Amino acid sequence: MQCHAGLPFSRFTLTVLAAGALLGCGGSDDHGDNGAGNASATAEQACAALAGKTLAGATVSTAATVAASATAPLYCKVNATIAPQLNLELRLPQQWNGKLYYGGGGGYNGAIPDLSGPNLNALTQGYATVNSDSGHQGNVLSADFALNDTYAANLFGSLSVPTVLSSAREMVQAAYGKQPDRAYFEGCSNGGREALMAAQRNPNLFDGIIARAPAYNWVGFMGQFNRTAKALAAPGGGFSPAKVATLAAAVRNACDAGDGIVDGVVANPQACSFDPAVLRCAGGADTGNACLSDAQLAAVSSWTATASWAGGAYTNAGWALTGNEDDPGAWATWVSGTPNVQFALQYLFQDTTVKNYLARDRTQDSLAYTWDSNLNAVYALAALNDATNADLRPFKNSNAKLILWHGGNDAALSHKATTAYYQAATAAVGGQAAMDAFARYYIAPGVNHCAGGPGADDTDLLAALDNWVSNNAAPATLTARKVVAGATQLTRPLCQYPQYPRYTGPANNAAAAALASNYTCTAP
Repeated sequence: MQCHAGLPFSRFTLTVLAAGALLGCGGSDDHGDNGAGNASATAEQACAALAGKTLAGATVSTAATVAASATAPLYCKVNATIAPQLNLELRLPQQWNGKLYYGGGGGYNGAIPDLSGPNLNALTQGYATVNSDSGHQGNVLSADFALNDTYAANLFGSLSVPTVLSSAREMVQAAYGKQPDRAYFEGCSNGGREALMAAQRNPNLFDGIIARAPAYNWVGFMGQFNRTAKALAAPGGGFSPAKVATLAAAVRNACDAGDGIVDGVVANPQACSFDPAVLRCAGGADTGNACLSDAQLAAVSSWTATASWAGGAYTNAGWALTGNEDDPGAWATWVSGTPNVQFALQYLFQDTTVKNYLARDRTQDSLAYTWDSNLNAVYALAALNDATNADLRPFKNSNAKLILWHGGNDAALSHKATTAYYQAATAAVGGQAAMDAFARYYIAPGVNHCAGGPGADDTDLLAALDNWVSNNAAPATLTARKVVAGATQLTRPLCQYPQYPRYTGPANNAAAAALASNYTCTAP
């Protein structure tokens, strides 16, 4: 479900391949052939070794070197297809570090993610990287592939990652003469769901996983998208930019100082007890931009309150009010569609889900559809796409590591939902000490969905994960940066949940306020 500009619009007879991917990889000490091989092969040699080959079911269509640029090193770009329709792209660097990085997709996938963001970071660090389209071609906002193609629906749901990894490992073996020493997965949004799906269903697949803003609770959050869209579409429920600004400013005024500094970011949300009812217009009617009508307050309530369906079988934790709802990548983009809810990404995602998974009728008006009216369809959607199993003991027992991350101003997916999963997993594995042995969770204040927003959104989680896996150096507080046009604007501590960064530096000092060293991770 990733859409970033942060939102690029990017997918079993293959049972044998999927099963094979579980062997000799992941968190065990066996990483296949760890001999010297030809790990020093150049990108050109790697391309030559793969051109025209079929390996582990993947038929290479192109293999060509890509010249170094100002941002990316020289590498071999390999495109291949696992018949009939699962497309992948493998990038083999000139100087390989011996490890494999799998980057997740976004939204309903449908295209191979480009070489940017975390994918670029991994390649620059010397990883061989792989991405896929998850088994279909299409718009990231469209689930049309799932209506009549159960094979594509299963690939999207859970099968594409183990299938592609099996082929990628063999392709790396052919290119460099040895299997990767380590294999890591990183994804945000739907890629975060793919990450947790792998940890839950294929616990031996990866040595380490980074799940950022995971869309793990597909039935739950899509259902809440549907509920909130109905509230916003109700007479008088829509929000103008001025109304969104009124809501955001009120939250900031009430809660910004709770983290030790008034800087436009509410970094201590646990201390924020703002009640939107204080903004109610006189009599509940819409009397201007300085207040919210009863219909608008109902929309806010739908968004923030926990949602539940099928007698409580499916739930979703609501969103927290952050004070940054007026950021361009927040409410207007994801929730309100200001002024027309049918332009909001949450509306578009629930609409295509209703049409193609639940009603199975593309003429269905999603705003007239009752989310749990067809329980069999809900169960089927959950079986395909939900990654809600909190029992991570098999993953823990494989000696693999997990980093969870979520932006504090994420209007697409609620960090409260990720917190709920983390808490459930902690209980399932036996308590905090057991969880700390293999997992970390971070919330980045003021950061939008996957990236962007006023907060510090840039942290090298891959380096932290690799150091943990390879050197047993468990990450604690990390450092996050906000980078604009290549220049670092500010740094902040990225604190382990439930801590938050509290300003402890000199008062009224803008230069000091921009430095992570003047903040202390503090329990709420």
